[in-house]
Formats: sequence, structure tokens, C-alpha cells
Amino acid sequence: MAKIAPFEQNTDQYEAWFSEHPDVYESELEAVRTLLSPSGNGVEIGVGSGQFAAPLGIQHGLEPSDQMRRIAEQRGIMTKRGVAEHAPYQDESFEHALMVTTLCFLDDVHRSFLEVRRILKPGGAFVIGFIARESPLGQLYEQYKAGNVFYRIASFYTVEEVLAALRKAGFTGFRFTQTIFHPLEEITTPEPVKSGYGEGSFIVIRAIKPVERGRG
Repeated sequence: MAKIAPFEQNTDQYEAWFSEHPDVYESELEAVRTLLSPSGNGVEIGVGSGQFAAPLGIQHGLEPSDQMRRIAEQRGIMTKRGVAEHAPYQDESFEHALMVTTLCFLDDVHRSFLEVRRILKPGGAFVIGFIARESPLGQLYEQYKAGNVFYRIASFYTVEEVLAALRKAGFTGFRFTQTIFHPLEEITTPEPVKSGYGEGSFIVIRAIKPVERGRG
């Protein structure tokens, strides 16, 4: 069952976060942008209000929350209502797929990753951004998530858990970026974006759907 109630009921609070943390937002955008293909047909799974898809030039978005979809459409995103576990797209529809801070709200990670693989063309990229559970910010969210209207229903994952899930779904060719190296309240300018993982709290993984043997 899609975890949409907090987003339906607290849309203004969700939108306000980006205005209140502009440098955190820009840091995360740049970490994603570094690994995202600049061209090609793309989709964001869990597009929300389009805060990432719109500036990154992604034209399609999948979102279960009607309130969030309306805002995403106002930002120029062509949306469909649905969940990651049952993506309403045809096989091999996209060159790249994005998922940002959606991982922790999935009901079934394996099923969702298989669906992303299905809708990607061979050689297509899956770019996933998330707060790593083992990071300082991930630990803080875990500690106080009961009091957060969004994260109280979230399940956070370590980088190694996400990598294991990607491998199980058949993805390869991993690349990484990381950012958010300080507590959010201390960030007054955009944070650097570094390769790899293990230092920053916000991690981006780029994974590839392999081209099958005998296919061009």
C-alpha cells in the first residue's frame, strides 16, 4: 500500500523544506546531476512535486499522491498515478530513470528495482539518491523519525544494502557521488560533491541495465 498520507496532508510543509534549505537542496541536485545523463527520455519514480525532475530536465514522473502530482504537472512534468512496484510504463521505455529520497518509502524494494529495470532500455541508467542509514544524517533521522510526519513511516537503508538490492535486480556498472558533510543547520553554502561514498550523508548511485548478449 502506497505511503501517501503524509504527502497528501502536509504538501505545504514538504514544499517549504526546499525553500528553508536552499543550499542542501542545491547540493543534492548537483550530486544527482553529476551522474545523470544530460539527454534522452527519462522518468523519475516517486517524482513528488517535481523538485528534482523539473530542474534536471526529466519530463516524465510516476507518483501515487494526487496532491504532489498536481504540483509536478504545474512544473511541466508529464505524470502518471502509480507506484514503483507496478510502474504503468511499457518495457524499455526510457534511457534513464531517477529515484530521489523515494527508496525509504517503498513497500517492496526488490519489486520496485525490477520494475525500473523492465522499463529501462538496455544500457539505460538507474540513478538513485538517498540518505544512507549509516551516515550522520541517517542516524539522526532514525533517532527522531517518530516525531517527523514524513519519516515516521520510512525505512532507511545502508549503501551496501542498496547495492545488494541493485545487484539482485540485475544492475551493474556502479558509480557513486556523495554530498552533505555537515549538519543541515550548519550548511550556509552548497556542499561539495565528491565521488565514492562513506563520508557524505546523501549518496547517489548510478547503475546500468546490461545489454544482453546478441543485442546491439
